[in-house]
Amino acid sequence: MIDRENISNALRKIKYPGYDQDIITFGVVKDIQVQDGTVTILIDLRSNDQQTVSMLRETIKMQVAGLPGVEEVRVLSAGTAQDAKSVSSSEFLPQVRYKIAVASGKGGVGKSTVAVNLAVAAAKLGARVGLLDSDIYGPSIPLMLGVTNKPEFDGEKLIPISKFGVDLMSLGFLVEEDNPVIWRGPLVMRALQQLMRDVRWGELDIMFFDMPPGTGDAQLTLSQSITLDGAIIVSTPQDVALIDAVKGVRMFEKVNVPILGIIENMSYFICGECGARTDIFSAGGVRRECQRLGVDLLGEIPLDVEIRLGGDEGMPVVEKNSDYPQSKSFLDIAQKILTRFNLS
Repeated sequence: MIDRENISNALRKIKYPGYDQDIITFGVVKDIQVQDGTVTILIDLRSNDQQTVSMLRETIKMQVAGLPGVEEVRVLSAGTAQDAKSVSSSEFLPQVRYKIAVASGKGGVGKSTVAVNLAVAAAKLGARVGLLDSDIYGPSIPLMLGVTNKPEFDGEKLIPISKFGVDLMSLGFLVEEDNPVIWRGPLVMRALQQLMRDVRWGELDIMFFDMPPGTGDAQLTLSQSITLDGAIIVSTPQDVALIDAVKGVRMFEKVNVPILGIIENMSYFICGECGARTDIFSAGGVRRECQRLGVDLLGEIPLDVEIRLGGDEGMPVVEKNSDYPQSKSFLDIAQKILTRFNLS
């Protein structure tokens, strides 16, 4: 008799292409069915690279075919299999119409600041907005929104906290403030999935995910768990940031997530005394990369003390003064996103 555990262990030896984690850990394998000597493996691999998909399917077949009792191996895609409903990701955020990742190739580019201000801006424009702090290793959303209380539990699920018109949830609410989160891939996956499944999210027009920097476990977990409707990449103008921003674009393209555009943060500095503009981190880099990659430049946000103060004080600049020039920059970008999805 074929042992399902042996099959699962065999599949754990197969790495997801380009990553150190295996396909079981990353949630690519949705179901394993055994009937007589036939093993049917249901996978959900969201990638535009058909060569990678084909190679992975063949690797799965070869890995399982050598197990005792296995006569035939079938590898089906969840999107075409008859029992795809059994592995549907609808358990995650079924009442959220559009799901947008805010990501960056590297840290220190102000990604969380952008995510917070975009969420508040979208709410000000009339959308029902959620914000999920997916930055497992550095959850900063509670600080940036001035939230100190913990979410309530209704006996079944956590209730998201509402602030400035945005429903939000963060791992930062659930761990001690000064304790680092030292988790490997599987724990990251479960934490992200719990923040989506075990929170009583209501009906929302759009949810922004503040992703951790880089192109690792969290990004792949999210793209495999739910159908992301788009990704926004945040970068600063200098070459060292742009190199990693391009990697972020390519990563989301590989998992079939549309790139909504790139935001150039800390784009320039305007002197408060003389009004002169200084391009501290170079100039025009993101615009040139957008043209080369064929993606939209969503906006250029300057290096500005009011934006920084808003994050430190828990009062985003968009909420503090919506008429401030930099607030209008965030509102303009939010309007582009809402228009893209016919939400305005």
